[in-house]
Amino acid sequence: MRAIRILAVLAMMGAMAVGSAKAAPPAPDTSVLSQILARGTLRVGMTGDYRPFDILDAKTGQFSGIDVVMANRLARALGVKLDIVKTTWPTLMQGLLTHKYDIAMGGITITLPRLKTAFFSTPVMRAGKIPFTLCKNVNKYQTIAEIDRPDVKVIVNPGGTNAAFDKAHLPHAQIVVIKDNTKTFGEILDGKVDLMITDNVEARLQHTLHPALCPVHPDQPFTFSQLGYMMPQDPALQSFVDYWLRIERHDGTYKHLLKASLDATSSQPG
Repeated sequence: MRAIRILAVLAMMGAMAVGSAKAAPPAPDTSVLSQILARGTLRVGMTGDYRPFDILDAKTGQFSGIDVVMANRLARALGVKLDIVKTTWPTLMQGLLTHKYDIAMGGITITLPRLKTAFFSTPVMRAGKIPFTLCKNVNKYQTIAEIDRPDVKVIVNPGGTNAAFDKAHLPHAQIVVIKDNTKTFGEILDGKVDLMITDNVEARLQHTLHPALCPVHPDQPFTFSQLGYMMPQDPALQSFVDYWLRIERHDGTYKHLLKASLDATSSQPG
């Protein structure tokens, strides 16, 4: 009987422990989405050097472009203020992982290495790498083999997918690194370099700004890629952004804003 009583007491204590565990308050929500809402500000990382997505006016300190408009719309959908944080392509992922901003926008290519440490939104645009050169030289640089020669100078900004492409496919060409991505086209126009490898969407736009420069086979790029918005690995934020994007694309808002941004950008001096 004594043993039975002891077992009964132990069972009661175990039940009390389980009851206490069930009654424990839930852990606080530490998602990035909840932090944005609590802070009242959406921090968006942008490089400010990639038309038509985002460009920083050095004189005014103001950002413009399709993804600047979209960032404002996302902040409005969240019911918070927008804070654009200047970043660079080499530090883009580091800035996200060290919580300098909540999301990165501005023509960011979805890549397998980036997906190892970050989430992406549903793609907003398809893109691919092509050569961009003086119109008179278009026939000279149709293939990778024609570009990957010791006498060919290819300009690139560091840290992005353009640099990754050059490193992987152009071991023999002369790779000229320039930190200011907005000055790459002037270097081609001045004859200091022969070409650059970039996304076809950027090349098409820059052709309207610099008619002497032409995209090479923009409808048949060397690679397939998609652009999206890069976030920390937070399912709550990704879910919100994806559904918001679905609404923006379904009702034609994104398509209209993209056309307006392209028109506005192409009317500005390069």
